[in-house]
Amino acid sequence: MKALFIKSAAAITVAAAFALPALAATPKDTLVVAWSIDDMITLDPGETFELSTGEIMGNSYDRLIRLDVNDPSKLVADVAKSWSVSADGKTYSFELKPGIKFASGNALSAEDVVFSLQRAVILDKAPAFILTQFGFTKDNVKDKIKQTGPLTLTMETDKSYAPSFVYNCLTANVAAIVDKKLVLSKEVNGDLGYAWLKTNYAGSGPLKVREWRANEIVALERNDNYYGEKAKLARVIYRHVKEAATQRLLLEKGDADIARNLSPQDLAAIVSNKDIKTTATPKGTVYYFSLNQKNPILAKPEVREAFKWLVDYAAIGDTLIKNIGVIHQNFLPIGLLGASTEKPYKLDVAKAKALLAKAGYPNGFKVTLDMRTVQPVQGITEAFQQTAKRAGIDIEILPGDGKQTLTKYRARTHDIYVGQWGADYWDPHSNADTFARNPDNSDNAKSKPLAWRNAWDIPALTKKADAAVLERDAKKRKAMYEEIETEFRKTSPFVMLFQETEVAAMRSNVMGLKLGPTFDTNYMFKVSK
Repeated sequence: MKALFIKSAAAITVAAAFALPALAATPKDTLVVAWSIDDMITLDPGETFELSTGEIMGNSYDRLIRLDVNDPSKLVADVAKSWSVSADGKTYSFELKPGIKFASGNALSAEDVVFSLQRAVILDKAPAFILTQFGFTKDNVKDKIKQTGPLTLTMETDKSYAPSFVYNCLTANVAAIVDKKLVLSKEVNGDLGYAWLKTNYAGSGPLKVREWRANEIVALERNDNYYGEKAKLARVIYRHVKEAATQRLLLEKGDADIARNLSPQDLAAIVSNKDIKTTATPKGTVYYFSLNQKNPILAKPEVREAFKWLVDYAAIGDTLIKNIGVIHQNFLPIGLLGASTEKPYKLDVAKAKALLAKAGYPNGFKVTLDMRTVQPVQGITEAFQQTAKRAGIDIEILPGDGKQTLTKYRARTHDIYVGQWGADYWDPHSNADTFARNPDNSDNAKSKPLAWRNAWDIPALTKKADAAVLERDAKKRKAMYEEIETEFRKTSPFVMLFQETEVAAMRSNVMGLKLGPTFDTNYMFKVSK
């Protein structure tokens, strides 16, 4: 990508923060974060569906409402002043706070909110299903989401959903508010500014995106037009640093303020360093292996089950994810309604071999596995390769960066994929909708959840997930998700591994960092030095 064009003192500071060789200490008004950000594909909130970009969006774009980071079961106002739902449970009304401006200086009105939601549905990119599941389509969305005044709007859903579910969906990045006037000024051939917004910014959040260089840096700057409390620091620089050991070295030398991907070994090594401290929080993120059902071998039920007995969960828990995760064999992360803590699987090579023999593969078979080359994913994958070999399964690991492996996965051309899924919004349907629901398994399906990516055709389970999201009684809804998870553990092509505990190590002068339950609630704009 193009070189950074230095045209101001601020730009010089930004350049210095990520130039090599690095400075002996980071600038006082700049936060430098060492993190693996190779999964970033776009900056458009209507398209982005990656974990790293989720954090960028959470810091740079406003939405109607947000999660309460201290209690994710609650919601807090963002640009919305008030919100309500009609007696029939289908019409949602919002009133906006007055006087809000975008980073461009343009006023933020209900027209921008309506345009942003409509735009996400019309573009119909990966995260659009979060909105289209309420019956919105390209043809009807302009009738269903409407401006009713300068600062008021309504949204009409097709069914009477649990209101908490609808509101939680509106905290997702796909519901971020973009500057209509700016975006349409960049429109080409009716693309709603899509080509431009892939690498540019049109938000109103506390930080604004100044520059993104793929696999290098993301530079954020304080948005002085932000309506709320201004960001503590002038800028936040994310440096793409893939290796945990390198992140640790940068942190120890003071060349980075925060390190985000440290291994258990690195974390143990910095315990005695008085200049470094850590913070941690359970994350709504789960890791898994998935088996593409287009592969006739992997599609056999016995083979799917055999893989679940070929993971040394105990060893992984004691070493590779110590202090950064907990073994978890369910698709709902702990903390969400209905999340199960059942862990029926352990390493049992004999049982796996018996299942493979029953499937017609007593001598095993060969298969490929696409892996993003970051820890602990790489260590877990290599350990899995060794235990699978004991049952005769020869796994060829195909390493790549996040963008490469994710693109292949989304095209469902993999055999096995090792993945990471973070809840898009704090409701069990966020994960049920992708792991246990697949309304159309055809190659040209509109909805392409994780079940679809692995060609897992599940009409009966899909109906159960559809019913659970409509249940308004919390106790009944909880039981429905527990039932879905029980079936999922037994029959799915997913080998669930662990739930993440996100840890950030930081210099002792870094203040105010609180990691949220989702990636878009890691608020760097609240950090000071």
